[in-house]
Amino acid sequence: MHIVTLRDPSAPVVARYAPSAGMIGISLTDSGVELLGQRGGLDAYLAAGKTMGIPLLYPWANRLGERRYRVDGEEVTLEPDAFGVRTDPNGLPIHGLLAGYPGWRVMTQSANELTAELDFGADPALLASFPFPHLVVMRVSLADRSLTVRSTVSALGKPVPLCFGFHPYLQVPEAPRAQWVIETPRLRHLSLDERGLPTGDAVEQPPIHEALGDKVFDDGYDEVPEGAVFAVSGGGRRIEVHFEQGYPAAQIFAPAGEDVVCFEPMAAPTDALRRGGYRCAQPGQPAVAVFSIRV
Repeated sequence: MHIVTLRDPSAPVVARYAPSAGMIGISLTDSGVELLGQRGGLDAYLAAGKTMGIPLLYPWANRLGERRYRVDGEEVTLEPDAFGVRTDPNGLPIHGLLAGYPGWRVMTQSANELTAELDFGADPALLASFPFPHLVVMRVSLADRSLTVRSTVSALGKPVPLCFGFHPYLQVPEAPRAQWVIETPRLRHLSLDERGLPTGDAVEQPPIHEALGDKVFDDGYDEVPEGAVFAVSGGGRRIEVHFEQGYPAAQIFAPAGEDVVCFEPMAAPTDALRRGGYRCAQPGQPAVAVFSIRV
């Protein structure tokens, strides 16, 4: 498998990406210290969609409330044997279609930048579950201790719903999880049911600056301001996730028994593909979304 290594020209920060494995970020190190949660590793991601590193969740992030959704009067059914569809323990479709997808084409590559393209409309198996022909271009650059991921969606016909996201698994090896401190901006916290789906209720949440301790998160948010900064710190290290553009929703995930925390940039909240309220990439008007991880 072709692994692309990016090196920060001004710092000992190195990132590694696997374009042919779904354009997943598999490593981000600072002076050799791994800052991404590896969990089951790349093999488990390829075999079963078990997320690690920085996976792309596309064309929807998190879960859908059922196997059907409707866009502009057109109903789409996600068949049980549909390509790329994976389900959570409740049988709900989760994290899109592209886990480990091999169809990314590297367009440009340099010492600290990688650009790859996916022609979503060229694969009938993908269109069967998301019938919106389009191109996705992901540009990853590493400079000034910041890994920046810029995604551009270009419609090739009808408008394309934007419900995707990323799931960066962060870790702070210098301190135990209980001593990590997490920070968020002011957000709107979405109430979730027992299946992890929004109930429709929401409450304003002031900025957080608190020890993670033994807390467990799998929480959804919207009204994320452009430029919002989420952070985890401990043992003299600080890692920030900047929602620079195009990510008005978020999920915070910090599971029990794992030394990871995730601040997930999302183009729309969980289940938006069914419920609505998402933006679209319009023909002739590519949609751009940008986030960065600063270490």
